Amino acid sequence: MSDAWMLCKTWTRLLLRGLVLNCLISMGVTYADNAVSVEDFQLQRSDEGIYLSTRLNFEMPPSLEDALNRGMPLGFVMQADVMRERWYWADKLVNRTERYIRLSYQPLSKRWRIYVSAQPIQSTGLGVSLGQSYDSLAEALQGIQRISRWRIADVLAIDSSAKQRLDFRFRLDLSQLPQPLQFGALGGAGWGLDYVQSLKLQEDSFK
Repeated sequence: MSDAWMLCKTWTRLLLRGLVLNCLISMGVTYADNAVSVEDFQLQRSDEGIYLSTRLNFEMPPSLEDALNRGMPLGFVMQADVMRERWYWADKLVNRTERYIRLSYQPLSKRWRIYVSAQPIQSTGLGVSLGQSYDSLAEALQGIQRISRWRIADVLAIDSSAKQRLDFRFRLDLSQLPQPLQFGALGGAGWGLDYVQSLKLQEDSFK
């Protein structure tokens, strides 16, 4: 069997996986890789914008907790996409808002630190909009898991005359790991914190 044929089969398999996931999202099905769930998922609309409030529920996998205790920071990404559904073509991205989170342990002070930014957080700390310290990992996780009035879009992004939905995703940001660990993490079940939820945007979607 030729290399070209094997390559074609690989790309076809990857494409089919992507299509299945997209179908699940469009049907409003939740996909969770490592026991992540949400409670009280709420959308609020005001003159200032569209706000998301919810609570993420998950436990830190032992492999991730061990990495943190060894001094390796972990990054997480929350992403909210407003999509316009189109029957004749791929759905259109109307608005995307992201929140980047970095969690780290400081051995000298024995405290946990969370940084939050609207842009990827660099090792230099540039672009960080919020930083807070905690006494324990449990408290730090609560700071990550609580989402309170996160502004995810402008009011004008919501068109009541169009079929729109909100795609929300929370995931471990593997790109922030040292490169040698990125390849191992991709195949490791203990590194797979990932959650996706889709919600059709209608008048009764807002509290």
